[in-house]
Amino acid sequence: MNERTLPNPGWGPLSALPGNPLMWVLILSEMLVFSAFFALYAAERVAATALFDASQRELDPLMGGLNTLVLLTSGLCVALAVEAVSAGRIRRTRQWLGASMGLGVLFGVIKGTEYAGKFAAGITPETNAFFGFYYGLTAFHFAHVLFGLALLALVTWRTSTENVETAAAFWHMVDLIWILLYPLLYLLR
Repeated sequence: MNERTLPNPGWGPLSALPGNPLMWVLILSEMLVFSAFFALYAAERVAATALFDASQRELDPLMGGLNTLVLLTSGLCVALAVEAVSAGRIRRTRQWLGASMGLGVLFGVIKGTEYAGKFAAGITPETNAFFGFYYGLTAFHFAHVLFGLALLALVTWRTSTENVETAAAFWHMVDLIWILLYPLLYLLR
């Protein structure tokens, strides 16, 4: 590919990426922040393995798994929206974006239900280090879900190929982070 055929000429390594290159800068910076949190979690887990294992058993891996399925299906809807907008099918694009947002909201409802159950059982971020990480990491991720939902709503209104690709890139980062968070918090012992 030469410079003129790239989606974003003049952006160096970001030139070939879809959507707005500034979104990729944001995505890379957010991935670094999450990586730092994951490294800190790993160090704390090594220092208190028994506590982390016992606390992890208080989580419901089926709820986390359901949320994984919901979020990945939402990511599929976003990918189908990108395909539809590339084919000039704006109405279909908006339908896929709407489905993705609905699933994103469902993710939040499931996570809220999970939080409510933990709080009702007296498990808070102050319970121990594991639950501090659990609430901190999942709440930080959920903040990204909310931002992603706002982006998807915006591009549903202002639909263009670049806008949909830009929002899709962010939404897929949200998927990727959850794919890492789910086993880290719910499964790995």
